[in-house]
Amino acid sequence: MSDIRVMVVDDSAVVRQVLTGLLNEAPGMEVIHAVADPLLAIERLKMQWPDVIVLDVEMPRMDGITFLRKIMSERPTPVVICSTLTEKGAKTTMEAMAAGAVAIVTKPKLGLKQFLNDASDDLVSTVRAAAKANVRKLVQREPAAAAPAKNNADVVLAPASGRAMAQTTERVIAIGTSTGGTQALEEVLTALPRVSPGIVIVQHMPEKFTAAFAARLDSLCEITVKEARHSDRVVPGCALIAPGGKHMMLRRSGAQYFVEVVDGPLVNRHRPSVDVLFRSAAKSAGANALGIIMTGMGDDGAAGMLEMRNAGAHTVAQDERSCVVYGMPKEAVKRGGVEKSVPLGAIAREIAALSSM
Repeated sequence: MSDIRVMVVDDSAVVRQVLTGLLNEAPGMEVIHAVADPLLAIERLKMQWPDVIVLDVEMPRMDGITFLRKIMSERPTPVVICSTLTEKGAKTTMEAMAAGAVAIVTKPKLGLKQFLNDASDDLVSTVRAAAKANVRKLVQREPAAAAPAKNNADVVLAPASGRAMAQTTERVIAIGTSTGGTQALEEVLTALPRVSPGIVIVQHMPEKFTAAFAARLDSLCEITVKEARHSDRVVPGCALIAPGGKHMMLRRSGAQYFVEVVDGPLVNRHRPSVDVLFRSAAKSAGANALGIIMTGMGDDGAAGMLEMRNAGAHTVAQDERSCVVYGMPKEAVKRGGVEKSVPLGAIAREIAALSSM
């Protein structure tokens, strides 16, 4: 396989040095440019264009968002945002994701060099996934070496206590997504009317970023969108997004649903994990649920979606043509957990169909 050519744009010399070293050490990867700001990047792009750009968002002379929009308008290229774990950084990063960035790599303000070295596997995996991403889907609207062993959702969920109660007046939608999911969720949720079934969502996203993401969606949607808190009720007209760094499970008390937001080990190398949400939905909602798996790399959610289908839930996958990365839906289809695959633009109609049943 030919090398994945990477450009690093960050005003921190330490970040540039560490990222360049880590990426150059990864098999099949080469950093061709490492520059301090977007204006220098523009000059280097005239010489050689990368396959992936790792981009800071807060820089002098030209901010990362302006540079990103310029790239996406001229020559759409996978961009991984390298952002600090701060509220300000989270809001700016959400702008970048809306403008077409593929994924987020976080960096703390302190202990930066050690953190980046510790997170090298995730960084390399993210850049590899970005290289495969269909970024034109973002504008229009996989294997990492030595990956750690994966836990499954049993490490978070309690043992099953039988099938979910069959009848209730409440319907619930469970959605799981990853790479490309921020834009995909925006398209789905903004198409929903104010009166829609309650929705629970896992979007793979780092800690501190989900609150800004939920707030942005809330400002665009007719339904209410918020970052979930422990014991929040799942009610019609509201979507709850699992907080970064926490697992979210659907529970039921009588005819009402609520969520549990808990700590726990990584599941399928993620926290929050789609499998944890989907398997809890299978147990608590059964045939009253609709499971939707959307764009993303890996297989998180595939086992849980099969469990939902076996419990009588309706299950839908985003189709390959409309995905930025056709990984999670592909695996769910392969395992037999998906009733049907539909384009991204049809997913809101599937939700509407459930509410009319």
